[in-house]
Amino acid sequence: MTRRLGPVAAVDCGTNSTRLLVVDERGTALTRLMEITRLGQGVDATGRLAPEAIDRCVSVLERYRAVMDEHGVERARLVATSAVRDAANGEDFLRAAEQASGVVPELLDGESEGRLSMAGALSELDASAGPFLVVDIGGGSTELMAGSGPDDPDLAVVSLQLGCVRVTERWLHGDPPAARELAEAEAGVGAVLEEAIARHPRFTEARRLVGLAGTVSTLAALRSGLVRYDRARVHHAVLSAADVAGWYRTLAAEPAAARLARPGMAAGRQDVIVGGVLVLDAVMARLGLDECLVSESDILDGLAASLVGG
Repeated sequence: MTRRLGPVAAVDCGTNSTRLLVVDERGTALTRLMEITRLGQGVDATGRLAPEAIDRCVSVLERYRAVMDEHGVERARLVATSAVRDAANGEDFLRAAEQASGVVPELLDGESEGRLSMAGALSELDASAGPFLVVDIGGGSTELMAGSGPDDPDLAVVSLQLGCVRVTERWLHGDPPAARELAEAEAGVGAVLEEAIARHPRFTEARRLVGLAGTVSTLAALRSGLVRYDRARVHHAVLSAADVAGWYRTLAAEPAAARLARPGMAAGRQDVIVGGVLVLDAVMARLGLDECLVSESDILDGLAASLVGG
């Protein structure tokens, strides 16, 4: 008799946050955890991961290891993305991450990251609603994926050096940012998007936009005024282009402390949210997309599914 597989886990060491998903053998979520660790602190300027950023992330990974052990996790995937890809000392982090978590880390390239994110994002959607454009706004990069799904042979995937942390550190220095800083950021983001769209015309063919990651989730939480995070109210919420543009203007005009005081704003995101919303607003405006479907299923779900099905 074949022994039934036990729980599996997925860990995402992102530029701004470190997250854990544990699912059972049927793929049902047992726990989801997220902590703001800002692993990519200063990477855009220095090209290196800061020692204190590595320490923050490793400390969280040690706690996640304990959670995995509590659930009897038998197999796991741990991935690192933009910040580690860009850092000259990325290998130092990967060694420390393996020691802390007991899982051999995978350093994903932008295309692999995009495909896994798309697999998670579209797992509950009707394929006939496509073609889709999935936008995953991370801390250090933004992935754009256009097509019917992650296995589409003609899938267009691009990883842009535009994330909420990178945009903030590169352009938005004031609190709140000055009009000149916002204008420079908008021009910089717009130029990168124009180049990407010129290389991948399929981005213009999408019928439905699906948005992933903390920036998009936070906008849904802000719009609903959620005092406490409620996945059921955030997942598959719909943001209109007017919602996104309005929140961009509102958040850009107030200091980080005022943003943090808003119901729905997660601590640790208030200082980079404007950069992320700027990217989403630019994508929607440039491609003429009226709505963004918020998905809380993303790269973690794609990773977990690969283990359940493996």
